[in-house]
Amino acid sequence: MHKPETISIVGGGLVGSLLSIYLVKRGYNVTVYERRPDMRKVEIPAGRSINLALSDRGWRALEGVGIAEDIRAIGIPMKGRMIHQDEELTFQPYGREGQAIYAVSRGILNTTLLDLAERNGAKLVFDERCTGLDLVDNAIHFENAKSGDRSSRKSDLIFGADGAFSAARMQLQMNERYDYSQTYQQHGYKELMFVAGKDGEHQIEKQALHIWPRGGYMLIALPNLDGTFTVTLFFPYEGNPSFDKLKTPADVTAFFKDVFPDAIPLLPTLEEDFFANPTGSLVTVKCFPWSFRRRLVLIGDAAHAIVPFYGQGMNCGFEDCTVLHALLEQHGDDWDKVIPAYESQRKPAADGIADL
Repeated sequence: MHKPETISIVGGGLVGSLLSIYLVKRGYNVTVYERRPDMRKVEIPAGRSINLALSDRGWRALEGVGIAEDIRAIGIPMKGRMIHQDEELTFQPYGREGQAIYAVSRGILNTTLLDLAERNGAKLVFDERCTGLDLVDNAIHFENAKSGDRSSRKSDLIFGADGAFSAARMQLQMNERYDYSQTYQQHGYKELMFVAGKDGEHQIEKQALHIWPRGGYMLIALPNLDGTFTVTLFFPYEGNPSFDKLKTPADVTAFFKDVFPDAIPLLPTLEEDFFANPTGSLVTVKCFPWSFRRRLVLIGDAAHAIVPFYGQGMNCGFEDCTVLHALLEQHGDDWDKVIPAYESQRKPAADGIADL
């Protein structure tokens, strides 16, 4: 395959924006299409972010394009897990002295990556929802979120980086002998927030990932720069206890007082947030192949979505970018060699994570 003159990335999330930086730094003409508005210019809705834990494989991807220090400035090192059990605290280090994973806000990380992508020369197009692809003409079909206008853009090479419910992958699923599976957990998640202290300080240990394990469900909390903690309840949809059983504000408060009593003082708007924030679903996706005739390539969650409590979804997607870059270096940007090698190297790694 000749060196593509134009590369389009469907999806301007974490992996799509990082991939665009890798590609523009190699001299490619890259356009990123995102169905949402520019999150740098609008308020990001609460309730669906789930703070991220950036580990070594993610850092290597950021270091590969020289942006690790930009990201380190917006993260907080977590040196281990702080387990909350029966009102006792147990600290479990993640590694040796000086080692840590980093808590990063998904929204802040994404906006930072978009800024860096644009600064390095990627073209960003927002409010364009992919409605399908024509893999004969290499055209992407869009519907504008504001006007409803429909359009098509051609590109030599297309990357599907549009997440677990990828429109790009759906096009591949129409092909014969395409392997695809999705598995939903019987649990969903609800995002809440621990408030900061009166002077903006963290009210519990900030250099830790806090976990309240309760057998069939758990509460976790990751620190933010402003002194708050993003809190996520992973909880069954049905049964007792479950989202189905917590029907009133009184039900929610009584449950938290009984099961997470030390969290209650940090949740002054618990009742309001519990019913205002959506309940998110948890899905694992496996599929193969991840490409079509060297014209379309899947990357990140579009290829291998993984439930968030393993803490490896973003890191695995970032590692896709690292591996792809290394293969471009190895094969001199010969995409006929790069794409099959990328699939053969990444699929076993992604399957291994999905089977944890």
